[in-house]
Amino acid sequence: YDVDSPGRNLQNHDFIGWVEVTLGEIVGAVGGCVVKKLKSNMQGENGDILLRAEELGSSKEFGVFHFKASHLDQKNWWGLFGKSDPFLTFYRANEDNSYTVVHRTEVIKNTLNPDWKTFNLPVRNLCNGDYERSIKVECHDWEASGSHELIGSFITNLREISSSNQATFELIHPKKKKKAGQVYVASCHIEEQSSFIDFIRGGMQMNFTVAIDFTASNGNPQSPTSLHYYNPYQLNQYAAAISAVGEVIQNYDSDKMFPALGFGARMPDGSVSHEFALNFQPHNPFCSGIDGVLAAYYHSLNSVQLYGPTNFAPVINHVARFAAGSRDGSEYFVLLIITDGIITDMPQTKEAIVHASTLPLSIIIVGVGDADFTGRKSVS
Repeated sequence: YDVDSPGRNLQNHDFIGWVEVTLGEIVGAVGGCVVKKLKSNMQGENGDILLRAEELGSSKEFGVFHFKASHLDQKNWWGLFGKSDPFLTFYRANEDNSYTVVHRTEVIKNTLNPDWKTFNLPVRNLCNGDYERSIKVECHDWEASGSHELIGSFITNLREISSSNQATFELIHPKKKKKAGQVYVASCHIEEQSSFIDFIRGGMQMNFTVAIDFTASNGNPQSPTSLHYYNPYQLNQYAAAISAVGEVIQNYDSDKMFPALGFGARMPDGSVSHEFALNFQPHNPFCSGIDGVLAAYYHSLNSVQLYGPTNFAPVINHVARFAAGSRDGSEYFVLLIITDGIITDMPQTKEAIVHASTLPLSIIIVGVGDADFTGRKSVS
């Protein structure tokens, strides 16, 4: 596709062509690269596409890079007082000695001494974990037409970039064979990013909480058309969602004890609650396993009245309070919210999610029924 807008809807972009290829063709090609002609319904040539394959190393490292440059050649037409609009492009070396773009910095306008923003890049993307592997860096002068003008380039590797001394590199124009300025590493830090499996193996405990929508829009639980209808032969959509997500997560939870909450219900005392324990034990809302959660859910349906509105913030804040007390990596919390309707406390929900964004907490929202869920995109 030819990109025509920032959106991801392909209908807003121009189709260029397509190709079908198997993984075996790519991997089996000489040098791990296969070239295919793009096909389309339009007459004429549509160009070629190059597909490469390389087995990634197991490196979990990522680099935090900060680059600057000085005394760059000016490329704009106004001579003595002209400046450039420079940006850097980083290439990784392929096994067939070709290069592939892995990162571009932002463009800094009207300067010959740019200071680009710090950026992060996985080491395996940059050099597949091989610190001696060649990395090509090019500096271009940005042009609105897209025909960016090369200022200069240099070849280095991660060993040189990450050296304790601030590495400096001369930009050389490949045709003019002249110096075109200097690029230097203002800072470079190589860090290791632990995976989910690393945390689990290190003893991190998973804590799974489920919150269920008990608002009236779900329909009378006694009616077969209700989303909360109990069918002894088939799980309703709420029970199916609890089972599907819970059966995966429970394998990472050592004690298999899960807090189960409800919201949007009128309680037996006549009050409306948006944060009640399904087992009606507010100081001990834990249920034993997914079967225990389902049992508490079915019991609650017979004990409360479906009411409303659909407020998410109370249950999010409930779990966030526990997550806030565990920031040392020993625990991670997952909140599953199952609902059928539009969020009525959207401003409060957004605020709760923003507050929880720095906590060891993931929020999964599962919609059931046929309601319009497009509003949920604003909280994703």
